[in-house]
Amino acid sequence: MTFPRINLHIHSSFSDGKNTIEQIIKKSLKLKLDYIAITDHFTDSWKSWVSTLKDNIKISEYLDKISHCQNYLKKNNKKLSVLKGIEIDLSSSENFIKRYIEPENFDLILFEYLETYESIAFIKNILHNWKNQILDLNRIPVLGLAHFDPSHFMLGDLNTLIKFLKNYDIYFEFNSSYSSFYSPQYERFFNKLKEFKIPVAIGCDSHNLRTLDNYEEPLEMIKYYNLENNFQILINKLIL
Repeated sequence: MTFPRINLHIHSSFSDGKNTIEQIIKKSLKLKLDYIAITDHFTDSWKSWVSTLKDNIKISEYLDKISHCQNYLKKNNKKLSVLKGIEIDLSSSENFIKRYIEPENFDLILFEYLETYESIAFIKNILHNWKNQILDLNRIPVLGLAHFDPSHFMLGDLNTLIKFLKNYDIYFEFNSSYSSFYSPQYERFFNKLKEFKIPVAIGCDSHNLRTLDNYEEPLEMIKYYNLENNFQILINKLIL
């Protein structure tokens, strides 16, 4: 089975990335990537220094910049597809997220630091709020977990986590910067992903141009766990 070249976790100079969005697009074209997502940090937690996306003005500038690149690629018949993404730190305050994140403006939203059952409840509350405010439910973005560490749930009720991911259509990210998170010691978790058809994706957590195409190892691990069909579910979402 042949898969497109995907990196759905990239940071630009709008947060702690080293390069501009334009530089990322240019390099991604040279690397012949098929799908990328710009997913800069969004947080008002202890690590708020990491991002410039703290108000509507800066978020609009960020989204406009990506839109401009999307229009350029479409106008020039480029194969590369770019998604408007964001990485939400779950240590952020609920009011901060609800005030500034309008989900229909994004193609993809990553949740960072899902580590407790309380965090599951936190995400559920956010998602219910978003669904109540969106008139067109087709505008709900693709949802994923950023560099999720399965160890936080392996000794607890794993079924609660799996049910949450299934019911809210949230994918697991094979992240090349956190290879320990897809270690064989978590095979029971990955078997659950396969059983319940939870989508999986590839993200490199790229903060510079050198790591934009580090998708080979995650892809090999997807094949190792026989999750190709789960990956195809994600790809079908991107195509739509």
